[in-house]
Amino acid sequence: MAAFGGHATLYRMEPFDESRLSPRLKFAVEVARAAGAHTLQYFQRPGLAVERKQDASPVTIADREAELLLRERIATEFPDDGILGEEYPERPGRSGYRWILDPIDGTKSFIHGVPLYGTMVAVERDGAAAVGVVCIPALDEIAFAGRGEGCWFSRRGQPPVRASVSQCPNLAEGLFVTSEVRTFTKTDRLDAYLRLQDAARLTRTWGDCYGYVLVATGRAEVMIDPAMNVWDAAAVQPLLEEAGGTFTDWQGKPTIYRGEGVATNGKVLTEVLSLLKPGG
Repeated sequence: MAAFGGHATLYRMEPFDESRLSPRLKFAVEVARAAGAHTLQYFQRPGLAVERKQDASPVTIADREAELLLRERIATEFPDDGILGEEYPERPGRSGYRWILDPIDGTKSFIHGVPLYGTMVAVERDGAAAVGVVCIPALDEIAFAGRGEGCWFSRRGQPPVRASVSQCPNLAEGLFVTSEVRTFTKTDRLDAYLRLQDAARLTRTWGDCYGYVLVATGRAEVMIDPAMNVWDAAAVQPLLEEAGGTFTDWQGKPTIYRGEGVATNGKVLTEVLSLLKPGG
């Protein structure tokens, strides 16, 4: 593959040994695939009903059924674990593990028949994200990671390969992705977006969870959300860090709880954080 902006190598062709994965990571991959596959029966279906939640965000029967599928299977396999999801009330646990679920991240894309939506499954251990899975069912792609277990990527049913962030050294050679420019305006951060757009070689709104997968697999250098929920963030932090990158808040602190997110290949982190500062 010819080099472009540091993208000469996207994945390491390391042999994959499923037996080395922790039980919760293996199960998270399994149920994310199952829930993602369930959403496909509604994807691009004419006349799909769309409701509005209290915060005005859209929701469909696909969101609700996929989360119920995840909850039921997790409760059966790990009955002492807690469960937090986007669509239903939290279920407390007593094991120290909590599953964090987003059955369809990118519901707006899903509603419009755009395949860049995903099913996200994370496992939090003692207050920190330990496992993350992002399944992109309409593209047949999946990325998954566990602490100390690496980040792995598979598409079109191929064996997983070890995922790595790009080696691109600066934004002038890199790709910046985000979910929606309007969110920067709503959070009074449009100036930060414009600075990033000016600094990057290429800017696209291939966002939601797919943007984070792009960074973890070396296809983009930075993905930023000025507003996000914990179920949007929990699965992507292990992916980015195990792939050699970073996932932080806008101040550079590694966390999934600040309601915002910055994913980078690590090499552009300092540059990105400087551009996010007021007047940066």
